[in-house]
Amino acid sequence: MQNYIEKTINFVKKTLEHAEAGHDWFHIERVFKTALNINQIEKGNELIISFAALLHDIADPKFNNGDEELGPNVAADFLKSINVEASIIVQVKLIIQNMSFKNSFDNLSYTSKELNIVQDADRLDAIGAIGIARAFTYGGYKNRVLYDPEIKPELNHSKESYKNTTAPTINHFYEKLLLLKDMMKTDSGKAIAQKRHDFMESYLTQFYHEWEGN
Repeated sequence: MQNYIEKTINFVKKTLEHAEAGHDWFHIERVFKTALNINQIEKGNELIISFAALLHDIADPKFNNGDEELGPNVAADFLKSINVEASIIVQVKLIIQNMSFKNSFDNLSYTSKELNIVQDADRLDAIGAIGIARAFTYGGYKNRVLYDPEIKPELNHSKESYKNTTAPTINHFYEKLLLLKDMMKTDSGKAIAQKRHDFMESYLTQFYHEWEGN
């Protein structure tokens, strides 16, 4: 197993060498570590969880013209190249296909303990102190304004409108980040999410305070 993981880590590091800073190797590493920590309690298949966590953003649609099949296919092709058994590859591919927030707008039929664990780990990295940093990093990458009081958050996004939004970064808190706490599937994820959610609430209070020059 360790040999598989080392090969996967090396592949991901090389592939994401020039990735946007919020979706780089360090993001992957945090999700990987968090997923393994959650799994100490949840007791899912560690190999499937490890592969899915390490490969979940190998070709993020946001940076690949919205192509939602590229990432799962790149992951599957890599796992085949290191001779991972087909049944595991199928599970990893399904997890990557179903775990992103934008897919929550669809009625998904696939679920598994391993999906819940990796999905919670990924969503945890989107909230709290690091989540805030990642949100503004991506906003800067897309040249979005920090905040515009005239542009209200869109609370009824469709999948397509969410994918194509150009709203200020602060709006992203209301359109995604503050929703994630109640979308956690594992008990461990829920506990960690509550702390990070509370921190974001405090941050927003301070942000608006400073916006008014106070």
